[in-house]
Amino acid sequence: MYTRKIEEDPDCGLYLAMRVLGGKWKCCILDTINRGISRPSDIARYIADASTRVIEMQLAELLFYGLVDKYTEDVYPKRTEYKLTSLGETLLPVLSTIDEWGLEHAQVIRERMSELEEDEQRPR
Repeated sequence: MYTRKIEEDPDCGLYLAMRVLGGKWKCCILDTINRGISRPSDIARYIADASTRVIEMQLAELLFYGLVDKYTEDVYPKRTEYKLTSLGETLLPVLSTIDEWGLEHAQVIRERMSELEEDEQRPR
């Protein structure tokens, strides 16, 4: 059985927030749903770099933590949509602030990303 080397602190707000939001696409999924794109297939098309399977797994986690609700129409073909809950909506100002920070520092971040890619391509 796996045991963590560093104990997690369940009383730390950052730990709790990252537990819920951690994952490559969760913030993008929440933003996409907020933009009115609510069907899983449409979300996957909108976030083209993410696989459908990953989108579905992260939607399930967001559903588990109560950030989104799932609505399913019993028609053929089955129609599923996701909506932000009131808890999920409380994250919108946080996501907006993160977006603003990313845009403000985009040039520096892109330069560093480029350096990382160059380092990864160098033979070792």
